[in-house]
Amino acid sequence: MTEIKVFCPATIANVSCGFDVLGLALESVGDFMTVRKIPEKTIRISRIVGQNLPLETEKNVSGVAGLALLAKSDYVGGFEIEIDKRIKSGSGIGSSAASSAGAVWAMNELLGKPFSKLELVEFAMQGELLASDMAHADNVAPAIYGGFALVRSYDSLDIIPLPTPAELYATVIHPQIEINTSDSRKILRTSISLAQGIQQWGNLGGLISGLYQNDYNLIGRSLHDHIFEPIRSVLIPGFDEVKTNAIEVGALGCGISGSGPSIFALSKGKHMGQRVADSMKETYSKIGVPFQVHLSKVNTQGVKKIA
Repeated sequence: MTEIKVFCPATIANVSCGFDVLGLALESVGDFMTVRKIPEKTIRISRIVGQNLPLETEKNVSGVAGLALLAKSDYVGGFEIEIDKRIKSGSGIGSSAASSAGAVWAMNELLGKPFSKLELVEFAMQGELLASDMAHADNVAPAIYGGFALVRSYDSLDIIPLPTPAELYATVIHPQIEINTSDSRKILRTSISLAQGIQQWGNLGGLISGLYQNDYNLIGRSLHDHIFEPIRSVLIPGFDEVKTNAIEVGALGCGISGSGPSIFALSKGKHMGQRVADSMKETYSKIGVPFQVHLSKVNTQGVKKIA
């Protein structure tokens, strides 16, 4: 095999109480990428459609992630990349992670899978470092592993795949404004109180337990962020109203996707997910900011080959 086409999923990071350590992959939203072998030992980005992004290898997250893989590979050649970019930069649903994860996953397939999923996450994190000045893994891990993924440790990277309840749906509204991840991180405080920490740890443990037990009520009780959401939500028009209305119509919980501006809600069943989508649309139609709404199952496969 000398060429492969892949779907690179959008992702929701943090998932309220799991700041920088928890993420999930989406099924219905993502980029498409074609990767092929070339004889030169380099990464060449030949085409990008959908977004105005740099073709220069060292300035593009897929190029940087690919170079990290090449540096660890004994492959004598390189790769050419074409990207059909469907996820807007700064959307809060893992635009840079989709490109980084998709590139290294596809290259690994073309090489006969010499690298583990954990190693692929490490390579893809170099793309995240370029995009946001921090090599976080809560987007690239679910993009590569699929489903929910917990980053148990960054000091000696440790990724824990988590189960996904079968009826869990995600609804995401993306206001058509851009919030830069690195800028969004700058407004966060670097210390918290013991009481805040106890609340957050309890919610993260509860959310993970809910996933294992298929306990949708426990999932809903745990989808709370007492630390970062109050600070970041002021950057998102109508956030409080969207969240209140989504929960009132039946969402399990609602929060900021990544660093925003996208807002996500989790629901039990597609019908409830659609009710939440309708509520989000109604709320945002009154605000006057253009938006997109996505309803998606959780993608349990991650990056995948397409015909």
